[in-house]
Amino acid sequence: MKKLLVLSNKYRLLLLAFLKPLGFWGVGLIAALDSSSIPVPMDLIVAGYVWNDAHHFYLYVLMASIGSSLGGLVPYFIGRAGGELFLLKRIDRAKYEQLRDRFGKQEFLALLIPSMMPPPTPWKLFVFAAGVFEMRVVNFMLAIFAGRVIRFTIVSLLTIRYGPEIVHEVGELASRHIVPVLVVLGAIFGVLALVAVRKSLGKRQVAG
Repeated sequence: MKKLLVLSNKYRLLLLAFLKPLGFWGVGLIAALDSSSIPVPMDLIVAGYVWNDAHHFYLYVLMASIGSSLGGLVPYFIGRAGGELFLLKRIDRAKYEQLRDRFGKQEFLALLIPSMMPPPTPWKLFVFAAGVFEMRVVNFMLAIFAGRVIRFTIVSLLTIRYGPEIVHEVGELASRHIVPVLVVLGAIFGVLALVAVRKSLGKRQVAG
């Protein structure tokens, strides 16, 4: 197992060494890799590019967001192809339908918010769920793109203002407090869902 991890890390380092000199295109390809298969510290990668070329930070934000959106299609289609059977082995049909309904009502926010959050937010689980519950591809990509633009813009502005070290420090802080991070994520989603439900009920009452 240790040998596999060492080989995986070496492979990842070789890929990064090859892709990083490609500039804007490189950050897009690295982001696609991170979202599809090989985990990469994207915030640090973006911070490194931006620190060396702050005047074009918006291009790195744009390319990283596009790459992340495209790469996310891999776990999305895996979830769409066989995720339902995977879940039904662990939960009953009634629970599955309940989860499907909840996700369907707020699917855009359910993906937008995790896409904004830093690691170690279990982002790929939300992407997988989007595939399982058959979220429309266009909405799926827009949600990821919007979330990533917000996240990488914040990373870029922090880097320009305080240097790339601040990104590492924020990442370490988030890793040490994963439970509060997830609680905040759940609370934000819960409040937004409650607001949406109230608006929907209000419209029905007016229509009635």
